[in-house]
Amino acid sequence: MVGRSGPFRRGLVAGLVATTVVSLCMLLKQALGFMPHVNLVMDLAYALGYRDAASGWTAHYLIGVLAWGALFPPFDRNLRFPHWINGVYFASIIWLGVMLVVMPAAGQGLFGSHLGLGTPTVTLFLHWIYGAVLGETYSLLQPSQRRMLRHWWQAHRLHRV
Repeated sequence: MVGRSGPFRRGLVAGLVATTVVSLCMLLKQALGFMPHVNLVMDLAYALGYRDAASGWTAHYLIGVLAWGALFPPFDRNLRFPHWINGVYFASIIWLGVMLVVMPAAGQGLFGSHLGLGTPTVTLFLHWIYGAVLGETYSLLQPSQRRMLRHWWQAHRLHRV
C-alpha cells in the first residue's frame, strides 16, 4: 500500500516514525534528568501561545508528520547522498528555524540562550536523530527496498516446526 502511493505518503509515514522516535528520546532525556529545563514540547506550546503539554505534543506531531514529512521527499529527491544523510541535512535546517524563530517566540532567546549553553547542542542532536530516522525510514519504504527486505526476511526467519 505505501509503495504504490508515491513519495508523499512515504514521507508522511517516515515523518510519523521519526517523530515517534525523537519523542521517545525526549521523554528519556527528561526521565534521566538530563537538561530538564530544555523541553522542546513546552517551548513549542509557549511559542504558539499555549501553556499546556497537550498542545505542545499535538503541535509537535502535526509539524513532525504533516509539515516535515510532506516536505522531505522533494528535498531528498534533489540531493545525491544517502537518504539518512539527506535527513540529517534537512533536520539541521529545521533546527536552525527552531533556534531563530521558535525559541525566541517561546521567550527563551536566540538559540535558547536563556536556557544555557548546552541547549543548541542538545536540540541539534535531537533534530539529527529525527532526520536520520526520517531519511532511513523513507529509504526503507521505497518499493525496491521493501522487496529486498521481504526477501531477506524470508531467507533468515526461523522456520516453524
